[in-house]
Amino acid sequence: MNNFHEILINQLAKESSFVTDDGELKKFIIIDAAFNMNRKLIELLLEVPEIKQKFFTEISGHWVFDINLFVQYMENKKFLKDSYTRFRNKIGLNIGGKFLNQRNEVSLVWPFKDCILEGGQSREDQKRPEIFFNEILAQEEIDQLTEPKVLTNWKRFTVEGEKPVTKLKRENGTIKENLIIKGNNLLALHSLLPQFEEKVKLIYIDPPYNTGGSTDTFKYNNSFKHSTWLTFIKNRIDIAKRFLRKDGFIAITIDHEELFYLGAIADEIFGRENRIGIVSILINPKGRQHEKFFSASTEYMLVYAKDVNSAEFNKVTIEESKSEKFNLSDENGKYRLDSFIRARSSTTREKKEDSFYPIYVSKDLKTLTLEKTKDYYEVFPIVNGVEYTWKTQKDTFEIRNKENQYVAELVDDKVQIFNKYPEQQVFKNIWYDKKYFPEFQGTNLLKKLFNDNVFSYPKSLYAVYDTLKIMTDEEDIILDFFAGSGTTGHATLELNKNEGGNRQFILIEQLDYAENVTAKRIEIVIKNNAEENKMFSNSQDVSCVYLELNKYNQTFIEQIEEAKTGEQLLAIWGEMKEHSFLNYNVDIKKHEEAIEDFKQLSIETQKQHLCEILNKNQLYVNLSSIDDEDYQVSEDDKRLTRDFYEIKEEKEVIQTKADL
Repeated sequence: MNNFHEILINQLAKESSFVTDDGELKKFIIIDAAFNMNRKLIELLLEVPEIKQKFFTEISGHWVFDINLFVQYMENKKFLKDSYTRFRNKIGLNIGGKFLNQRNEVSLVWPFKDCILEGGQSREDQKRPEIFFNEILAQEEIDQLTEPKVLTNWKRFTVEGEKPVTKLKRENGTIKENLIIKGNNLLALHSLLPQFEEKVKLIYIDPPYNTGGSTDTFKYNNSFKHSTWLTFIKNRIDIAKRFLRKDGFIAITIDHEELFYLGAIADEIFGRENRIGIVSILINPKGRQHEKFFSASTEYMLVYAKDVNSAEFNKVTIEESKSEKFNLSDENGKYRLDSFIRARSSTTREKKEDSFYPIYVSKDLKTLTLEKTKDYYEVFPIVNGVEYTWKTQKDTFEIRNKENQYVAELVDDKVQIFNKYPEQQVFKNIWYDKKYFPEFQGTNLLKKLFNDNVFSYPKSLYAVYDTLKIMTDEEDIILDFFAGSGTTGHATLELNKNEGGNRQFILIEQLDYAENVTAKRIEIVIKNNAEENKMFSNSQDVSCVYLELNKYNQTFIEQIEEAKTGEQLLAIWGEMKEHSFLNYNVDIKKHEEAIEDFKQLSIETQKQHLCEILNKNQLYVNLSSIDDEDYQVSEDDKRLTRDFYEIKEEKEVIQTKADL
């Protein structure tokens, strides 16, 4: 190593955040600091004349940092040959002279909510030290990643308990089952798409908020880099749009950290004209105590229509209705009446003459007009001798009066005029979560169902329930691919119970609680509703089918994540050699020859390496490989998988492990 290299390394190592526990520089952290003009980095570089002369240019007495030159120097493979770089050089793990993390076509992010990142992510890095959770996979290697997957571990949860799945119910060719699917949600969506494209009425999702803290709904890495999070979300919303019917909606909950950026992405995908609104949901009146400035009390829900000209909200009430003194019904429905006089006098006749006009009402109270007419009551906006204003000006009244918007009533021997409102309310964009149904509080409700605190920060059933009530009808399909504890499925069952109907939910979750929390919760709710005798008449038919994407390399990914020691990782490597699909450029013989070098790497770097060399096309068993004996797919799984995808006959050409 030449003298300048040593000077630069020693200088950068003065900043502890740039150095690993093993004393090696975090190259990508330093590069990220350069792009962000990190003050500490600039100060370190300016302290040493040799470094200053190389990476700065003097212009009119000021030193200007040459970011591109510095980054190029950092990325030069002759510089910063850490132990892992040396190890990879020894085993020849590169493509076209570049290592995988220098290529920028596609990135997979681990754990656990992994995703495809398309384009320009080669300098991406996690805020956490485990940088291997971001991995680059060259585009030319992606050939089967999003292919439909083999499905396994089928179970049916019913009123009578768990039962085996023998056949899927269909209606007009569409699967008519409540579904819970365990597996990577992006890959699961691709598997569901052929069956449910343009059939879903509402997508309700509660994605990671990217807060950088632990107070998130899901138990996974919640410290994505910003651009990683954006692409993570965009990949999923892109395909999600294809599920929606023309009159469908998507509702996405988020907090202030990523609100604006999520909105920009959703505007791009759905069109700004289809943005229906942003609902503010008060979740904690006291706010978050750790906030330095404003204490956040709200979350937000972005709502988009697939096509705003086709979509329509239901005419329902989502709050406890205020009791009204006057009520009305006619052939057009039920109405509540509201006084047409403003609640208080806010102006004078001189300032707003058009709001003080007289209205003439026929003796039978059936006709209202602005024309002075004989034998009609003449009504002014006067209360206790004080002039008030009508709620609209004269020209607006005239238009709405032709649409029968107003009604006259005789109250205490006096004629009064009322606005005629439909029974359903106008939906406001401020919701008070938990206010009306305290038993719907997420944590308390879940604890009551399980007699234990099994999940952190579950969604309140109330907010999800109302969203479904406004945007879905009795036979609609609801999709949630960030299912968490299963609140969306629970809300669907509650809405069917209380309002009638047979709405269908599809939930996707990747983590282990998909089975022991999400599915278990749905099973408990189905039984409870039946026991309370409140379920609709065909309660015996209410069920939910649980299934999983059939894991292959994903199993090794999870084992690597959970490993605590080098010995465990060596054992996993032994299994990988025999049973996993490795990238085509991995030479097992060279890897074995360099195993002592591998042992010298840190645990996290060993994990990084083992994750990298797994073929990501084979995370789960692809449908095309269903008959490959290497995967040992059971006959029941083959039959049910074919039933799911409506495959009538086996394909003549079957992909085998040897073909790959």
